[in-house]
Order: sequence, then structure tokens, then C-alpha cells
Amino acid sequence: MAQAIAVDIGASSGRLVAGTLIEGKLELQELYRFENAFTRKDGHDYWEVDALLNELLTGLNRARLAGIDACTLGIDTWGVDYVLLDEAGERLHDVYAYRDVRTAGAPDRFHREHLDRQAVYGRTGIREMSFNTLYQLYVHDREQLRHARQIMLVPDYLYYRLTGLAINEATNASTTQLLNVHTREFDAELLGLLGLGREQFAALTQPGTRLGGLKAELAESGRYPDCTVIAVPTHDTASAVVGVPAAPGRSWAYLSSGTWSLLGAELAQPLNSEAARQAGYTNEWGAYGTFRFLQNIMGLWMIQEVRREEGSGRSFAELADRAAQEEPFRSLVPCNDERFLNPASMTEAIRHFCRDSGQPVPEDAARLARCIFDSLAFTYLDALVRLEELTGVSYDVLHIVGGGSNNRLLSQLTADLLGIEVRTGPSEATAIGSIAVQLIASGALADVAEARRVIADSFPSEKYRPNPVPGREMLERRWRTLTQLNPKESLR
Repeated sequence: MAQAIAVDIGASSGRLVAGTLIEGKLELQELYRFENAFTRKDGHDYWEVDALLNELLTGLNRARLAGIDACTLGIDTWGVDYVLLDEAGERLHDVYAYRDVRTAGAPDRFHREHLDRQAVYGRTGIREMSFNTLYQLYVHDREQLRHARQIMLVPDYLYYRLTGLAINEATNASTTQLLNVHTREFDAELLGLLGLGREQFAALTQPGTRLGGLKAELAESGRYPDCTVIAVPTHDTASAVVGVPAAPGRSWAYLSSGTWSLLGAELAQPLNSEAARQAGYTNEWGAYGTFRFLQNIMGLWMIQEVRREEGSGRSFAELADRAAQEEPFRSLVPCNDERFLNPASMTEAIRHFCRDSGQPVPEDAARLARCIFDSLAFTYLDALVRLEELTGVSYDVLHIVGGGSNNRLLSQLTADLLGIEVRTGPSEATAIGSIAVQLIASGALADVAEARRVIADSFPSEKYRPNPVPGREMLERRWRTLTQLNPKESLR
């Protein structure tokens, strides 16, 4: 039996999940789960990356204690955040979290001083967002950058600490806004504008590449399984898209629903036109030579923060159930307004917008949740309309994967507003996609098409058919008015 372990680390938690292929079906076992969050120090937000490494190793020890003596291993995290290493391979700095305020206004300054927005998008195909690595490096201390022997993203660093090998895995490297979609390499001019050289980045590594085993001191400790480490799609969305149980012959779009919502389609070629830039679409690299043509949407971060601020201990399911009892579309907010990126209080940010726009102010957690879910569904509608216009495809099914696929209220709202069949699950699509790439690399599965057939057979999806929305035209006019009032919708 092929045994694979996915290390899936998100902005709020991480877990190690084992996958085993038995008689054509994939069986999962969660081995270990841990918390994650950025911390504030001296006015900035940072990730505790070495604490994440320790949690990863604790999880591998749990795997060994659970009887897993040998396995493949893959790691995914979020994108854009980077680690600088010195000549000795030690970290030069604490790792900034992408929500840190230091990049506020950085895109405007960069494009005013250097290349314009259209030129950068034409080269990279990556949507401008203030936290992209390009802008993070632009505001980073230049002397520290000059002394960096290696620059790698967070999952690359974790791979490095496990194996001693320096890589820049391609799907995540594309989120830096430093890769050229034409040359399929780092863009030399963009690096030069930052005072960086190509030699400071390792070779681009494709998903499915075998990296070997654990470093000797780890392998010889006896605490961990005999691991064959494989570079999976290290950007969590790239792994999640591999985990979409799409059927051949259907035109499908996906929505990876978690802290962020990523709505898009899997393309064979980038679509980096000016129209795509204006629509806020990005061309992140996917597994096996594909492109993730998608739009970033603020996502469940908003309800995560409301729940945290409420402090009642209610689960997300309980909040969704209470929201379902509230009046629909009572209050709406433009989710992609940057005021919701990292506010001092999400609750107050939502109420403030509603008050200023003349809408009823959501007084309690249930109405706040309803406001968020209604607003997300409208944002998904905008994104799908733009996606169909840009690709020239009329999609007949939307696959929602990730933790948000468990939200029945939001799934039905999405089907209703988009007028499209919605299929939900698997909720563990990111870990499943990572495991699928490991199984393909080890020869247990032939290719991604077979992997998706196995995923569909192993994890049945739930279907949502669209229902009519009373007063739809009036609601859409109201939504357009609210988003036109919002000058920061692009997250710039």
C-alpha cells in the first residue's frame, strides 16, 4: 500500500494527514493538528516559522508512533512570504506576515519609480496586491537583502530544514510576482530593480520532483518515518486545485474556500491581457504545466475574525445556522475592500461601512455572519461573470473545495446567485491534492486525470441546484452601487 503524508499549513492552523490508496480509493487519517497565527512585535506582524518546523517534526514523530515506518512527504503553505538565509544557512530576519502594514502604498511607489503596472502584469501575469513578494522585497532593508545568500518562500524553507536542499517550488514562486510567464524563469529586470541577483534564488522546482530523504541527523534519530520527500505544489491553492474532483468533458470552475476564497479555472496557457489585469485576475502557476487563472477574494477571514472577536466559542457551523435564520441581503459589504484586510476590529470595520453607506448596521454575530455570507456570494458572482467573459467559456459547474465547502448556507447562496450547479467537497482538497501528487510521483497513480477519478470515487460531493432569488434585479443594482462607492476594491 502506498502511504503518503501531506503537511498542510494554513494561516490559522496546520495538520499532518496520511493518505493510503486501498482498492482504488483514497483513505485519509489525520495524524496531528496544531495552531498557527502571526504575532506582533515592535509594530510588525511575523510568522514563527521555526515553531512551525517543530510542529511538523512533532507530527512526523506521531506518525512513527502510529506505526508509519515509511512514507512519502509533501509540504504546502500559503504564498508570498519569504525567508532570507545567510552564508551559513541561518535566518537573517524574522519572517514578515503578508498582512503586515509595511507594504501599504508600496505598489504605487514602485510603479511610479520603476515599471508601470501594465508592463509588470504583462511579464508576470500576477495580479497586483500590496502584499506580493515583489512589494515586500521592495520595502525590505536593502543591506539585509544584499547579505542574503538564499531567498526562499516559507514551504521551501521547511523543505530546506528537513532535507538540506534549497529549492524554489514553481507554483508558490509564481506568487512572488517575479516570474516571467514567457521565459518561465525569474524576470531579470524585476530582480535588478530590487537590487537582487538570480543566484540568490535556487532553481525552480516542479511539483512531483523527488528531493530525497531527511537530513542525516533527523533520519538517524529513530523518531521519524523513513521519508521520501517530494516537492508537491507548495502553494495550498495549487494543491487544492489538483484535489478538485472534476469530471472529464464538463466545463468547470473552482472555488477554493478557506481564509481566502480563490475562484478561477485551470488553463493550459496564461491569460495576461490588459482586460484580465483590469478584472483583477491572476495567473499563478499550477501543477503539471497548468495555470491557475483566478481571482483572490477576502474569503472566510472575515467570519474568522468576527468569531474571534465575539469570544463566545460558537463554532462556524453554529454561526452559519444562526445566519440562515436572519433576513437575507439586509446589509452588504465589498469584501475585497482593503479595510477588511487586517483591521483592528473586523466587527467594527463591517459596521462602519454599513453605517456610512446607509444600510442597517448588523448588531450581533448572526447578522454579521449573514452580511459576510451574502456579500461573499455576490463577490463570487462578479468573479464568475468576469471569468466567463475573459475565457470565453460558459461554466456549467462550480466545484467548492476546502473548509468553506462545509458551509451549506454559503454554498446554496452561491448556487442561487451564480445560477450554476455547485458541487461541494472535498473539504480536505489541499491535503488530498498534495497526496495525489505524491502518489503520481511514486507511480501509484498514472496522472492527474486518474487522481481526480479516484478523488471523486473516494469523496462524494454534495450538489446544490440554483433557486430563484426574489427581487434579484433590485439586489444587483444595490450591489453595483455599493461596490462603485468603494475605490479600493482591487486590494491595492
